[in-house]
Amino acid sequence: MNVNLIGSVVDYGILGLLLVMAFLSLFFWIERVLFFKSIDVNIYDTIEELELDLTNNISVISSFAANAPYIGLLGTVLSIIITFYQISINHSIETSFIMSSLSLALKSTAMGLVVAIPAIFFYNHLDRKIEIILNRWIILRKKEYETKI
Repeated sequence: MNVNLIGSVVDYGILGLLLVMAFLSLFFWIERVLFFKSIDVNIYDTIEELELDLTNNISVISSFAANAPYIGLLGTVLSIIITFYQISINHSIETSFIMSSLSLALKSTAMGLVVAIPAIFFYNHLDRKIEIILNRWIILRKKEYETKI
């Protein structure tokens, strides 16, 4: 069994997945910010219609923020398992090999946090913007109602 190949697949697979998640989080955040800047609350008859349009793709950002650290941790655990397997095959305990392998294994966890922290910021930023826009719609409808009375 080629352990180096498995290690490379784990490293590139986990890091690649985390990079895709980071890109999509940034993409959806930019898309939502641009949408929020261009939205006209006057065209919505109900608050539910407005909320449906506002919350599109928000759950994706939230899911990435919640799951990126776990995906990073999975990469770290798999890398540590591979390191222990390599130690058992080589029948030698070199501290430099162990330490370098374990330090490289932690890069997945670090990358998971690098993805999650901005995604949490993106989600919270958009959540507040949604709340503001929904309140603008409510205020507008209240003013319309008051002018009719």
